[in-house]
Amino acid sequence: MSNLAISQDHPVARTPLDALHRRLGARMVPFAGYDMPLHYPAGIVAEHLHTREKAGLFDVSHMGQAILAGAGAARLLETLTPADLFELAPERTRYTQLLDDSGGILDDLMATRLPGRDERLFLVVNAATKAQDFALIERALPRLALHVQETRAMLALQGPRAVGALKGLVPGVEELSFMEWRAFDFEGAGVYVTRSGYTGEDGFEISLPSAIAEGFASRLLDHPDVAPIGLGARDSLRLEAGVCLYGHDIDATTDPVEAGLTFSIGKRRRVEGGFPGFARIRVALDRGPARLRVGLAPQGKAPVREGAPILASDGRRVGRVTSGGFSPSLARPIAMGYVERALAEPGTSLHTELRGKTVELVVTKLPFMPHRYVHLRKDRT
Repeated sequence: MSNLAISQDHPVARTPLDALHRRLGARMVPFAGYDMPLHYPAGIVAEHLHTREKAGLFDVSHMGQAILAGAGAARLLETLTPADLFELAPERTRYTQLLDDSGGILDDLMATRLPGRDERLFLVVNAATKAQDFALIERALPRLALHVQETRAMLALQGPRAVGALKGLVPGVEELSFMEWRAFDFEGAGVYVTRSGYTGEDGFEISLPSAIAEGFASRLLDHPDVAPIGLGARDSLRLEAGVCLYGHDIDATTDPVEAGLTFSIGKRRRVEGGFPGFARIRVALDRGPARLRVGLAPQGKAPVREGAPILASDGRRVGRVTSGGFSPSLARPIAMGYVERALAEPGTSLHTELRGKTVELVVTKLPFMPHRYVHLRKDRT
């Protein structure tokens, strides 16, 4: 496991799949206010490699789900985020962030424009920050209605064989392109499927009524290519994919530009602004940020962990590791962190201190593993 902060706060909530996790022999740990599976008997490395080779099923029911509804919902949500949501086509999903007044990231989230005459956005936010996120949205956008989806669970099915497994239960998912959403009927229940994920692999995120979640998950696990995957492998997979973990690689002290998330700032928004922290972000876009998130390849067998200082050749501190661990796919340690922009060029040699020894860190391009998202046709917007 690389970078997960396992919360020890009690009491903890349980997801609709809790009984299934326990029957499958999961090691349960408190995380973001929930009892969650860290790994199953096969172990983190086996689960990680299974997802890369076949398909892994993740319980992400701890995430926050809500529908934001009302006239002008997209334009109004743009006052809190840098994404171009107004021009987002129906049944399309976009990654963005909630920002504070200085441009710092309060959370990252997915926003989907739902079809229909009424303007509605389906939001998925992080578990640890969902209460604050929803309170912020309700306070800042009082003209809109925020309907928190407390009776829905969420699954993620990730890996190159995910589509083959899921289409057996939900025919038509194979027609979705990356970041496309669609509502399906599953035995009389409304199931929302987005072709997206957190691993860098092709895959799907599935929102479904809590009452049918365990049965749906069990039927997916009956497929010979599907195995249950815990938090440990979820973290190592996303690190290989170069994907940020909120509270570690991004937080209120980082802005989207230095975090390498400029792609998520709409082109129109870069000119027009109208979102918190625009002045700071415009300077970073025009002149470049003072620091950048980079990949790091520790030279040796020992992983470096979050919080380790990044040092220049003269011993000067030039950054900090934000995520680090062992890569099962590459069979070596990998890490991410922030360094001064002048030192962010791939191939730059830096170092850190690990148990009294100097470890070389070579700056490398992200992601460590190439993304394998499926684009079936040219994106509409």
